[in-house]
Amino acid sequence: MGVGDVSKRILLGRKLRSSQLGETLLPKRIALPVFASDALSSVAYAPDEVFIMLSLAGASAYMWSWKIAIAVAIVMAAVIASYRQTVHAYPSGGGDYEVATVNLGPQAGTTVASALLVDYILTVAVSISSGAQYAASAIPALSGHEATFGSLLVLLLMAMNLRGIRESGSFFAAPTYLFMVAILGMCGIGLFQLFTGNLPRVESADLTITPEPGLEGPLTTFALLFLLARAFSSGCAALTGVEAISNGVPAFKRPKSKNAATTLLLLGMIAISMMVSVIVLARQMGLKYVDPHDLDRLTRDGQALPADYDQHTVIAQIAEAVFRDFPPGFYLVVTVTGIILVLAANTAFNGFPVLGSILANDGFAPRALGSRGDRLAYSNGIVFLAVMAIVLILAFDAETTRLIQLYIVGVFVSFNLSQLGMIRHWTRLLQTERDPAERRRMVRSRLINAIGLSFTAVVLVIVLVTKFLAGAWITILAMIFFYALMRAIRGHYDKVSAELAADEEDRVMPTRVHAIVLVSKLHKPTLRALAFAKATRPNVLEGIYVSVDPVATDKLLAEWDERKMDVPLKVLHSPYRELVRPIVEYATEIRRSNPRGVVAVYIPEYVVGRWWEQLLHNQTALVLKGRLLFTPGVMVTSVPYQLRSSQIARERQLSDDFRVRPGDLRRGQVDERHPDELRR
Repeated sequence: MGVGDVSKRILLGRKLRSSQLGETLLPKRIALPVFASDALSSVAYAPDEVFIMLSLAGASAYMWSWKIAIAVAIVMAAVIASYRQTVHAYPSGGGDYEVATVNLGPQAGTTVASALLVDYILTVAVSISSGAQYAASAIPALSGHEATFGSLLVLLLMAMNLRGIRESGSFFAAPTYLFMVAILGMCGIGLFQLFTGNLPRVESADLTITPEPGLEGPLTTFALLFLLARAFSSGCAALTGVEAISNGVPAFKRPKSKNAATTLLLLGMIAISMMVSVIVLARQMGLKYVDPHDLDRLTRDGQALPADYDQHTVIAQIAEAVFRDFPPGFYLVVTVTGIILVLAANTAFNGFPVLGSILANDGFAPRALGSRGDRLAYSNGIVFLAVMAIVLILAFDAETTRLIQLYIVGVFVSFNLSQLGMIRHWTRLLQTERDPAERRRMVRSRLINAIGLSFTAVVLVIVLVTKFLAGAWITILAMIFFYALMRAIRGHYDKVSAELAADEEDRVMPTRVHAIVLVSKLHKPTLRALAFAKATRPNVLEGIYVSVDPVATDKLLAEWDERKMDVPLKVLHSPYRELVRPIVEYATEIRRSNPRGVVAVYIPEYVVGRWWEQLLHNQTALVLKGRLLFTPGVMVTSVPYQLRSSQIARERQLSDDFRVRPGDLRRGQVDERHPDELRR
């Protein structure tokens, strides 16, 4: 086993057989943290964005915060109820893409796919950037290096997911559950203090917010509505990640759709409780929160704040006040919040590769995205997602406030098309269903999806109106790019498929086979190639030698005659010392003289066992094969000759393959045959 293989096994673990796929399926207790961490983590930044938007009109606008929280909660409940219908109707894992493709057509499906791909990439970028900001607040040495730190976190997540979905899920389960306990515990204590009249004030309660220019006085109805719409659209970031469960149904243990629907319900209950509680507590505790780039709008007793003032996040301020007499509680909340923001990206690392594999199977993405790796994960999709997220993090310098403006546009596009597709799905089934009980169930499901569509359509309009100029146009351009790219890939695959389709002309055999064996020296590889070419019984067989040195040519011809070779040797003179061009031109001329014939070119090649030996051999053969592959009617055959180093490498590989590892006997992976027996 080489150094590369050893490193790969250390990073990824032992290979898994295809028959072990069932071992990677997730029970609900693991599926919840795997697929829900994205939606749950939004509690760490969605309330912040709501208060930032409302602060534009001053702290007086915070009176609307709890109403916005309720509105977001209602939309989330409707969306989750809608997706519970989806996972039952389409348990194969296509999610929004499959629903839109089946019910609305391939163009709608491609639109949904492009939206989801962009959203998954942004999920990783936003979550990691937010986590990097938390880390920089706690560790001063990271300040100014958030983008680099975030990129390293993405690479770490990529490596963990390459080990397999179950292993990464088990690793992430404990921090996610700890985050739930910490936030719900903090909110529970805070609400108890509120009801008993002992609720403390947060550190920013004594600050004053100066409204943005033009928003100082009473707002007009239009201005107020636009401000609330901006705050609502930012709060709807809490809905991202809900669709991941419908895309990941195949990863659940049986009964898959039932377990997925239960996980969705748990996700909705927990996320809504956390988000509403945090916003209500922040309002009641006197929070003052503005955009981190506008700290000059905060004053204390009419005086500007110090230049080094550090504005802590909403959750950090609530935790510090609630646990003022119990510091470990504060540090627990802040720590697990920072961790969950990083782990939230894991939802995308599970959803994106599955969607990519489905698109690859349908011909809308490169086939490589549909291949499982050593650990039965879609490795190429995981790597692609990581690379794209790192590009975004570096481009936006890991600033969450800038990235958040690109967020949620894609996911609400998929929400709308998915709900519309589900309505058409139920309508089509109702046309043929005659069982009254089943019809009532379908009518109820269609009503749920109709309500979900009405809510998500309103939110999409609000998001486009309020976020378009703030950066949403970038997301729309990215969606258009992915849409065009996927259609182009599908068009290419369709053209190739049509071109490769067999017809009657393909049954016609070639009239003759003209075989040529390339000769550089009269040694064992050449003799083996000549013997193999003879065994194929071509119509014509000849050796070809390119002459660049008259002395070497005369020596070869003399040796050829001395050995009385029964194959004619043709010498191609190359006055410019080219080796490849004369052979290609000769093969092309043979083909031109007999268009229905085939030219078979046999190339002797060395097989070596060390990587550096490959640099010393076969370079001309590699270039020649590349040129001949583009020549119609020419077949290229490599005739290998194994050098001693290749035999040593093979013996070493056999020894590694038959090494018994812990657990191999229990898994039935021990071959009782000895390596020497297999060599024979």
